[in-house]
Amino acid sequence: MPSSTTTAPARFLLLGDSHAGPIGRAARAAGLPFEGGPLGAGREFTDDFFEPRDADVVFRAPEAEQHYRGFLSGLQVAELGAVAVPVVSTLGLSVHFVATADNWQLYRDPNGLRPGFLPGFLSSALFADIVRASVRAALAFYGHALGLGLRVLAVLPPQRVPSHADPLVFMAAQDVVRDALTGLGVEMVDLRARTTDEQGFQRPELCEPDDAIHGNLAFGRLILAELLERGL
Repeated sequence: MPSSTTTAPARFLLLGDSHAGPIGRAARAAGLPFEGGPLGAGREFTDDFFEPRDADVVFRAPEAEQHYRGFLSGLQVAELGAVAVPVVSTLGLSVHFVATADNWQLYRDPNGLRPGFLPGFLSSALFADIVRASVRAALAFYGHALGLGLRVLAVLPPQRVPSHADPLVFMAAQDVVRDALTGLGVEMVDLRARTTDEQGFQRPELCEPDDAIHGNLAFGRLILAELLERGL
């Protein structure tokens, strides 16, 4: 569901993949007015998913574009540059796609002497370059929004790694993406210190049951509380 049911002015514009769902549900439950919601599944925002258009963007996927135009209409504006509230986004942050294990076999120890990657690989400039190239479209999206003078906050996803992804790559790639976005001027909403166990994974009480990757309403409430602390 895209937006708050209240008639008060929206406090923020939510643009995201499915990880935006718990944020929206938490805001609705709290009666906090906002506009927006998920534009599509996370995999749709790993390639060139948008085109910049002066003070706006156009999403290549017709459904995402339709949702986006509806969100702007709810704010009574016609383009992204006219949005007067902060933008909260999860787009491009589903790094489990980047961390698909099969894609990283080349960089494992070729001699089989150790089960993991070659020493220093996950902290190397090469690894960071590969990750940034993998999410270049998302970085361009955030850069464009910032260039329009918007306040942009990006929310790290739940720390849940599906079976197809390598946990070490997931965590290292996530840090690369976070640092790249921070370098652009994006405000990162990073709740890992409050939501994970000793191994760095999402605590069960904050996970959507019978689901491999998503957080639940309780997780959304923690994100919402952080947004409110930041003045949204």
